[in-house]
Amino acid sequence: MSKIVEAAGGILYRRRRLPDDVARRRADEGSSVITTAAATDAAASSASSATATTAAPADISADTAAAPATATFGTPRFDDIEVCLVHRPKYDDWSWPKGKVDPNESHMHAAVREIGEETGVPVALGPYLGDVEYPQSEEGSKQRHTKNYAPNVNTKHIRFWMATAISPVDKLKRTAALGPVHRADVGEIDDVIWLTPDKARKKLTHSTDKEILALFIDRLQEGAADAVPVILIRHGKAEARKSWKGTDANRPITPRGAAAAFALSHELACFNPVRLTTSPWIRCMETLETFSWQTGRDMIKLDPLTEDAFAADPQAAWECFKSEIDYALKHRNPAAICMHRPVIGGIFDHLRALCVSDSLAKRLIAKSPYMPTGSALALFAVATPKGPRIIDIQKVIPLVY
Repeated sequence: MSKIVEAAGGILYRRRRLPDDVARRRADEGSSVITTAAATDAAASSASSATATTAAPADISADTAAAPATATFGTPRFDDIEVCLVHRPKYDDWSWPKGKVDPNESHMHAAVREIGEETGVPVALGPYLGDVEYPQSEEGSKQRHTKNYAPNVNTKHIRFWMATAISPVDKLKRTAALGPVHRADVGEIDDVIWLTPDKARKKLTHSTDKEILALFIDRLQEGAADAVPVILIRHGKAEARKSWKGTDANRPITPRGAAAAFALSHELACFNPVRLTTSPWIRCMETLETFSWQTGRDMIKLDPLTEDAFAADPQAAWECFKSEIDYALKHRNPAAICMHRPVIGGIFDHLRALCVSDSLAKRLIAKSPYMPTGSALALFAVATPKGPRIIDIQKVIPLVY
């Protein structure tokens, strides 16, 4: 019987620090982004021209991370972006940082851990890229068979995300939620380099890694380099209404719900939300409380997101949620928002209109209960001249064991 080894990794990227003369020339040209429909409209804005040349530090290490780049309503030139490649002495190859999923670990968590271990850079996940699968016997081969291989061979399945560095302060705050990340041994990774995408394509050893690079380029053209996650959370399993003697606002989560809430913190840490907001009802606050305690970040109560407030004024609930998206994009702060099942259904109705495609909008289920208790959706939003747009949606499911 064939065996599948699950693995995860990603493309860690940053903006290059351009030489002063190049930066000035591009600022004068107003052309620091690849032209798309959105970027063309934004080019007329002096604000976007001014922020387009924002650059990351030239060097990133475990102790120094690039600050988030300012939104530019477009995509950086390919030669303004650098991606991180690692060298594995065992195979003498250049590839993306990645590794096997540990027992009782999600692919998301494995991607953050492995990228951190192999590059020495603490990261948060961005939009999803894609996956590859090939025979394990071809691990070190330049050309890997992703199709038409024998059905009974052992294979390796790898999922890839975009990833960006987080600051030393953010790394310290999320340590308790994420867990330990240990630098890879020199026998596993002996060199790390940063290259522009065109140079990376020439340097990469494997055909499958070049396929992931192509997906990364597609994401850049969507504006994903400036995407910010807004994580929508449904509270953990709560005590049944019929058996609860107190008010609905004070109805708590069950031990099962508490376990899911604890496990969810492990997954939320992968996206590094720094703004935590919630309905003030107990079951929502209890769901987010563990992550708040682990990271030392306060929870902000949003009254329009309670079930009663939503029933009385659904539009106010949406405007409250929309303001959180706008705030996240303006301040470049990943956010987590915990709410109730009926509110989620109403919010979904508005969010579908912000999705860049019908297929993406269909991920926002139209039927109750919309999403499982104690789970989340990571919505990746980008700013455009016409308002925020959602370019990626990822399910975030806690592993309770």
